[in-house]
Amino acid sequence: MAVRGVGSTTGPGGFLPAGRARVLYLAGSGRSGSTLVTTMLGQLDGFVAAGELRYLWQRGLVENRLCGCGQPVRDCPLWSAVLRDLPGPDETPSDAALSDAGRIDAAGIAGRLRSRLRMRGLPGMLRRHRAGRPAIDRHPDDEVIGAVYRALARHAPTLAAGGPVIVDSSKLPPYGLLLDGLPGLDVRVLHLVRDPRATAYSWRRRRRLDGPADDRLMSRPPVWKAALLWLVWNVTTRRLWSAAGPDRYLRIRYEDLVADPAAVLRRIARFAGSDPVELPITPDGLVRLAPTHSVAGNPSRHRVGAVPISPDAEWIGKLSGRPYAVVTAIAAPLLRRFGYPLRRPPATQTGATAAPTPRPAEPGPVVGAGPVVGAGSGVEAEPVAGVVRGGEG
Repeated sequence: MAVRGVGSTTGPGGFLPAGRARVLYLAGSGRSGSTLVTTMLGQLDGFVAAGELRYLWQRGLVENRLCGCGQPVRDCPLWSAVLRDLPGPDETPSDAALSDAGRIDAAGIAGRLRSRLRMRGLPGMLRRHRAGRPAIDRHPDDEVIGAVYRALARHAPTLAAGGPVIVDSSKLPPYGLLLDGLPGLDVRVLHLVRDPRATAYSWRRRRRLDGPADDRLMSRPPVWKAALLWLVWNVTTRRLWSAAGPDRYLRIRYEDLVADPAAVLRRIARFAGSDPVELPITPDGLVRLAPTHSVAGNPSRHRVGAVPISPDAEWIGKLSGRPYAVVTAIAAPLLRRFGYPLRRPPATQTGATAAPTPRPAEPGPVVGAGPVVGAGSGVEAEPVAGVVRGGEG
């Protein structure tokens, strides 16, 4: 099966000067379906599904986990070419990002990124952003981080005039801010949201970190923490980018993607600067998934073949009363703004949720303002019986 990452169409995004890279950054909270959104976009001509690139250094290079193409990241032909292009000791003004052997200090960059992007630093980031100053202090590592995206844009095969669109599903708003301030990157933000009760329930599921062969398990935060993270990261994403204009910010609900995947996927592609001729969605609702070059993310990034997208409304009946109330209380400031009801939505006879409350208009384009069939659903992180369910990316 061919590995995706190839482009053959050009859209309204226009031509970018040599040395620049187009980035579609998926921002928001975890378990909102970002992995499947990234994989679906990666099937489109002119898009490269890179996955959660903020984890490239630790999971991709230090731990050498599998790329979406099935090979270890260091052995993947595309990522090997990208790594060869990264600045060496004679090509960068600082050696802070390099190890003693003159190679990229991946472990050091990973550790410093964790420190620079910590949640406790968020108030200061927002203050500096409002004042028009760099929200995140510059560091020599930024030269190497930016070089990854520019090298990926050079090496990912494409015929698109503007070069490929790199889909980064890192989600963390501070990392999006970091990218937004790097030279040579044209960053557009896709704000992906999902009902917080669904995401809180999803976090309670026990999942292996990177597929069946991985003995490590994903973290399982308590529902109050899952709800708090949902609120903080979605408020932050909206505050940072919603006023940036319709050419730089687009918010969609994952429920709307599940209800009409073809229409929403095309809308996202056009926002990113492409107008795909063909979508990987069949008339009977299957999505055709070929391998990508995702370096990190939910285990479902390894899923290939024709798979159905089905609603995941299990949380409606199985998220008990107290956790439901806790999540609703914490997330209440954004629920109605995003079109989600306070009360538990009823389940239809097919197990899908009732249509969410329509959202009020606000700056920036918003997809899916009409009634939704299967709201509260998404795409499951780990395939179950060949079906992709519940957004857990």
